[in-house]
Amino acid sequence: MEQPKGVDWTVIILTCQYKDSVEVFQRELEIRQKREQIPTRTMLLAVEDPEVHVGSGGATLNALLVAAEHLSARAGFTVVTSDVLHSAWILILHMALCLKLFCLSLLPPQGRDFPFDDCGRAFTCLPVENPQAPVEAVVCNLDCLLDIMSHRLGPGSPPGVWVCSTDMLLSVPPNPGISWDGFRGARAIALPGSTAYARNHGVYLTDSQGFVLDIYYQGTEAEIRRCGRPDGRVPLVSGLVFFSVETAEHLLATHVSPPLDACTYMGLDSGARPVQLSLFFDILLCMARNVRREDFLVGRPPEMGQGDVDIAGYLYGARAELWRELRDQPLTVAYVPDGSYNYMTNSASEFLHSLTFPGAPGAQVVHSQVEERQLLGAGSSVVSCLLEGPVQLGPGSVLQHCHLRGPIHIGTGCFVSGLDVAQSEALHGLELHDLVLQGHHVQLHGARSRAFTLVGRLDSWEREGTGTYLNMSWSQFFQKTGIRDWDLWDPDMPPIERCLLSARLFPVLHPSRALGPQDMLWMLDPQEDGGKALRAWRASWRLSWEQLQPRLDRAATLASRRHLFFRQALHKARHVLEARQDLSLRPLIRAAVYEGCPGPLMATLDQVAAGGGDPGVAARALACVADVLGCMAEGQGGLRSGPAANPEWVRPFSYLECGDLARGVEALAEERDKWLSRPALLVRAARHYEGAGQILIRQAVMSAQHFVSSVPVELPAPGQWVVAECPARVDFSGGWSDTPPLAYELGGAVLGLAVRLNGRRPIGARARRIPEPELWLAVGPRQDKMATKIVCGSLDDLQDYCQPHAPGALLKAAFICAGIVSVHSKLSLSEQLLCAFGGGFELHTWSELPHGSGLGTSSILAGAALAALQRAAGRAVGTEALIHAVLHLEQLLTTGGGWQDQVGGLMPGIKVGRSRAQLPLKVEVEEITVPAGFVQKLNDHLLLVYTGKTRLARNLLQDVLRSWYARLPAVVQNAHNLVRHTEECAEAFRQGSLPLLGQCLTSYWEQKKLMAPGCEPLAVRRMMAVLAPHVHGQSLAGAGGGGFLYLLTKEPRQKEALEAVLAKTEGLGNYSIHLVEVDTQGLSLQLLGTETSA
Repeated sequence: MEQPKGVDWTVIILTCQYKDSVEVFQRELEIRQKREQIPTRTMLLAVEDPEVHVGSGGATLNALLVAAEHLSARAGFTVVTSDVLHSAWILILHMALCLKLFCLSLLPPQGRDFPFDDCGRAFTCLPVENPQAPVEAVVCNLDCLLDIMSHRLGPGSPPGVWVCSTDMLLSVPPNPGISWDGFRGARAIALPGSTAYARNHGVYLTDSQGFVLDIYYQGTEAEIRRCGRPDGRVPLVSGLVFFSVETAEHLLATHVSPPLDACTYMGLDSGARPVQLSLFFDILLCMARNVRREDFLVGRPPEMGQGDVDIAGYLYGARAELWRELRDQPLTVAYVPDGSYNYMTNSASEFLHSLTFPGAPGAQVVHSQVEERQLLGAGSSVVSCLLEGPVQLGPGSVLQHCHLRGPIHIGTGCFVSGLDVAQSEALHGLELHDLVLQGHHVQLHGARSRAFTLVGRLDSWEREGTGTYLNMSWSQFFQKTGIRDWDLWDPDMPPIERCLLSARLFPVLHPSRALGPQDMLWMLDPQEDGGKALRAWRASWRLSWEQLQPRLDRAATLASRRHLFFRQALHKARHVLEARQDLSLRPLIRAAVYEGCPGPLMATLDQVAAGGGDPGVAARALACVADVLGCMAEGQGGLRSGPAANPEWVRPFSYLECGDLARGVEALAEERDKWLSRPALLVRAARHYEGAGQILIRQAVMSAQHFVSSVPVELPAPGQWVVAECPARVDFSGGWSDTPPLAYELGGAVLGLAVRLNGRRPIGARARRIPEPELWLAVGPRQDKMATKIVCGSLDDLQDYCQPHAPGALLKAAFICAGIVSVHSKLSLSEQLLCAFGGGFELHTWSELPHGSGLGTSSILAGAALAALQRAAGRAVGTEALIHAVLHLEQLLTTGGGWQDQVGGLMPGIKVGRSRAQLPLKVEVEEITVPAGFVQKLNDHLLLVYTGKTRLARNLLQDVLRSWYARLPAVVQNAHNLVRHTEECAEAFRQGSLPLLGQCLTSYWEQKKLMAPGCEPLAVRRMMAVLAPHVHGQSLAGAGGGGFLYLLTKEPRQKEALEAVLAKTEGLGNYSIHLVEVDTQGLSLQLLGTETSA
């Protein structure tokens, strides 16, 4: 299903808690813009919260000010003006909105960090893939929220400001049913929750029209019940708010009013004292209808806690200013009953539950390469990992961002993240259960290093309560390990503050060696090592969790994840190609180019192409290199389709022609390095890589020579003409599946008809021996009218046989393919001809069809020429052998092409040609038996209309092959449908049903358009629309793009009637309608009397 058009955001702002993260997260936004997740014109801003104590409301006001300031500057203003909001769609994404308010009064700023991802909840990776994504990437929570805001919640909303928290897992249906008619004020998006969940959360109380009456936080049972919906659920405060332009202007106006100016960077830069403000319990609450001014002014938001008595007066002033500006703005709720909301708590059990799939039969493996998948437990998940050897993962456990080499056993209830192969050995011989083991990138006084943390799944991050570590009480932990409380906390620290957050457990620097997981894992099972591990731990510089957070190196963390993602991606690319999987690598190619990693990918593709010895795998690998080069050109440098015969590429091409794949690929890479400096060169290099792939396709198709044979027959007398005549062909189903490499990689099936036009067989050739040791060639529109005459007196005259547009190239290739002449022989042309035949040959070909007709002219003409030549040379060739010989000839000619044309025109009547997904390429033909009298009925209802448009099949062919090698999902599916549809069409013929055949034609035309977009010119579309009421079905012949249109009319003998219909339609050009009938003879060959050579 096609995704609806998303919101064209004017500005997207990502707020972040730490100053050193701003540049890091700015780059992350820009990467997503390159991935086409964000519109190209959107302004992207990562903004540091002005002060950690400004709260969610202060962060929102500051972000709104920054957006308005940048938009004002872009519009040419010298001061901030709210006028710029009137045509702007602004999205503010908060990294630390902190909706789970009950924990906030208990934690210092560092304690609010997410303990399971160093880059926060927004960048927590989820075990999901987006197969439709144009660029391959790990999916973070931020990506899901961007998609929801852009494609589900945002569409239809007027200009204004959306605010979205990133600390929640959100699910919203494709059409949430939100109406924006007559909207003004602010609107909160509420999602359903249970009353039990609501006890530790915020809920909205609304009236019947959706206006907010009050907002409860940790409400009483009675208050929560008052908020209940008919389905028994309640509308949760979910971190999603929309402000209309009017309301946003009122909110923005407060940034100049003390004490609210202190919520913004401008106020703080002016020396104002910071004020903590809640988005929901300050800004939104003052708009709730049941809230009284007196109660509001003396209240305080839950996130402030109860210990800040000295700033009560300061907050009173802030709330008074909010009441003045916002009280008259209406606040409504849009309830999304089919959505879901889950706050990402600091509970490891809840976190694991959100990333695993209880009850699932297998593991969820996402953007990961796993050698032994059978060792992954049911319901577990693996995200962006490279697992070599036996790595066992228990049910309900999660691996993220790890490169591990077994044997490793990770049991149930574990979360392991950020370990590289160097740390794998520390896990050998252990069996982990109910543990969280993480590797971290840290900066210590400017130096980068690694640290490792280990906690228990059941450990609590709160300050209150008795506390545990590694799922045991502190006393048990001390007894087991020999660690003492003075190792973890200063003697003067109050007992109430001695908790997991403040315990100096985690080594960050050892005086004599690098740290590893073993510096934490020893605590699980202290060995009788004389206290060696304990002494090493005590000798290390150790930090508590809250001390570690400000030292986390988020830039290095994201860079490391990106590096690992591409390491596993290279394994994936190799496996997809070598296993011949129908998976598209184009999203991965885009990812590598956009993120600056094309070199390693091209090196891997080179290795695959050179290493396997399989021309099919190698050709696809070279096509992928061409895609990398094309992507690097970024849409500049010209069209992808074009010539590929630059002399600089002759050396690598010659290796490939000789079958030396390894040296050919190496030479291609050496030449490629000279063409990377600018887009025009990149595009030309891509064309030559596609040319190299064509060489390998040619070699694969040449395997059809296995099925070319002839028997000697009496040599015709000199001067005696051998005449071959053929019908044209009309394809009813399956075209494109016969085209190499589809014909031997997928397997092809095409149903075609041999047809006469206006009672004539329009294609033919004639050949005879002549006494002169030369080749006389002639090409014309009719047998008795030769327009072009060529005399070849030497081998040099034949050298352009492989240039399709050279005069007489097809005829020259026919002599070579027939074995009459060898261009590589040491003998001259005359010596070869005199030695074998006592003289030369004269060959004429003709076609009464216009160029680019779509009726298979060139292939059928090649078959006729070969048949006439072979017989003139004293050899008889069967029709099946001719079909394969034409494949050989067209590869010599370098036009490529499939086998359906010669099958359709050389074989009589109605038939299905098939080729298997294998080499050597062999075509088998089945004649379709139809009911008595049906052929005549078909003749009465079948018409051909020449559209007057010339088809450009060469470019269409290049585009289709490019899409096939890229294994674009739509193209792969369509190719399979073409083959399946052919068998359905054959059954329609067996039944003799014109309506069914009409449906087949209609479906077939849609499949052709999917295969080759752009094959339906506007004039043809107009013509088909005019004819549609009069036909069962219609399609352009062949590849489309022009040529002949064939119709299956509802009524018989409709030529004159349809001519009248088309005559009334303007803008159709020089069309003509032709009678057509099924030809039951196919190729005919006859010997005529002798004539004196001219």
